[in-house]
Amino acid sequence: MQLHYHSYGQGEPLVILHGLFGSHENWHSLSREFGANYTVIAVDLRNHGRSPHLPDMSYRDMAGDVAETLDAQGLKEVYLLGHSMGGKTAMQFSILFPGRVKRLLIADIAPKAYPPGHGEILEALWNLDLAGYSTRHQMVEALAPTIPELAVRQFLLKNVEHRPGGAFQWRMNLTAIRENYEQLIGGLNPAGSFAGPALFLRGGKSDYVTDRDLSLIRESFPQATIQTIETAGHWLHAEAPAEFVKIVMGFLQKP
Repeated sequence: MQLHYHSYGQGEPLVILHGLFGSHENWHSLSREFGANYTVIAVDLRNHGRSPHLPDMSYRDMAGDVAETLDAQGLKEVYLLGHSMGGKTAMQFSILFPGRVKRLLIADIAPKAYPPGHGEILEALWNLDLAGYSTRHQMVEALAPTIPELAVRQFLLKNVEHRPGGAFQWRMNLTAIRENYEQLIGGLNPAGSFAGPALFLRGGKSDYVTDRDLSLIRESFPQATIQTIETAGHWLHAEAPAEFVKIVMGFLQKP
């Protein structure tokens, strides 16, 4: 299955995979910046953005989607960057297709299972009756009791769009995300490894990747190193973009 994507710039291909509830649009500014040196392919993963909706969301399936999308563009080998859910997808891709990844960069995620952390968000979105609202601002206010952070509400509601007739609808496949959530937060069962260069970049204010995770990471990624942006949380690329770009470029351009 081919995924929707947006490309930027010229040079060797750099593929970017977004996180849960996101899309390639969340990476627009950084994709343009990376595009000064690379051809950036910013992808919408299945059930997100403008990519096809399907009932299954295993990481093996999503890695296969990426492979088919690259095949359609004639890309044999790429640099691969993934954040959160996109990071797990990137890990799975590198294990399934190790010869296709020049360098792997994973942003604030480990190949382990995580406790449920999006249950309230999923239920709040599921119970939001889009037909009852005439403006996006009304939806932002309606979600406030459950999701107090304004920036989070605004990010989530980027997934709402107008139908041709004017009513609102979800762009993402909320049903599939909800039904596959346990799988999405589960650990990878890699049955293989990626022996190429890999960087796991974490936020100092995030607990997604801890020192205890390093041994697990190196079981499947023996060349992995971990680097920390101390001032950032889980959304490190948005919270500290200049440092994020500097680290990524340094890693990609290592001899």
